[in-house]
Amino acid sequence: MKFRRSERIIYMTHYLLENPHQLVSLTLFAERFGSAKSSISEDLAIIKETFEKCGIGTLKTVPGAAGGVKFYSRVNNQDAKVFINDLCRQLKNPDRLLPGGYLYIMDLLGHPGIMNQVGKLLASAYADEKIDAVMTVATKGIPIAHAIAAHLNVPVVVVRRDSKVTEGPTVSINYVSGSTKRIQAMVLSKRSLKEGSKVLLVDDFMKGGGTINGMISLLAEFNASVAGIAVLVEAEYSDRLINDYISLVKLKDVNEKEAAISVVEGNYFSKGIEFLQEESK
Repeated sequence: MKFRRSERIIYMTHYLLENPHQLVSLTLFAERFGSAKSSISEDLAIIKETFEKCGIGTLKTVPGAAGGVKFYSRVNNQDAKVFINDLCRQLKNPDRLLPGGYLYIMDLLGHPGIMNQVGKLLASAYADEKIDAVMTVATKGIPIAHAIAAHLNVPVVVVRRDSKVTEGPTVSINYVSGSTKRIQAMVLSKRSLKEGSKVLLVDDFMKGGGTINGMISLLAEFNASVAGIAVLVEAEYSDRLINDYISLVKLKDVNEKEAAISVVEGNYFSKGIEFLQEESK
């Protein structure tokens, strides 16, 4: 069956978007369409140019007989700013205010479109890092972790507060909460994480950083290392245990008496400014 170039490009675009960070050989497409590799290369050049122009992502070529192309999600500066500013606007709604200065965000965490964009932004920030897994603590961090992992094409590892019989043997640690200074427990199945893995840690709301610090201690039990730390919302906090992280939104102040919430951009642009500028040129 003969395929037109437009049909090949549509199929290859769909395939690459569905398989991010996966090495795809030109042979796969050449055999699928009965086309010469030179034609496939020209098609991929068109896809790459369009991806970068539209802020969708980029293609990287891996040379050699066993080479091919890999798709990496990217977000240009303008699109990222629009999304984060809209996120700030939604979080400023006084109806979100909860006792203790926390914000209700379950509606955002349950929205597939918002989570997909959150995942794309945070995955873009770590697109060039070697990441074997994304880790978070149950339960609110799970949607964010899955969204990021989908764009990085890696598994999700969920840390729990107590052991489950269905998870088999577990590793347990105690850690000190960064804000309340209480001692809490973390449990992870021994089968969840391979030794020596490079892990992206994810949290939905970070105040003192105790939860992240606990996950770092848990990684040490697996001889694993931190590849990065991604946070949806960080709160203004003077005695934070964690310094090197990326956040989308920062909660600066909450006035419960006046039901006023002060929310601004997180440190996303100051941390990821280099690749964002490059992709927006």
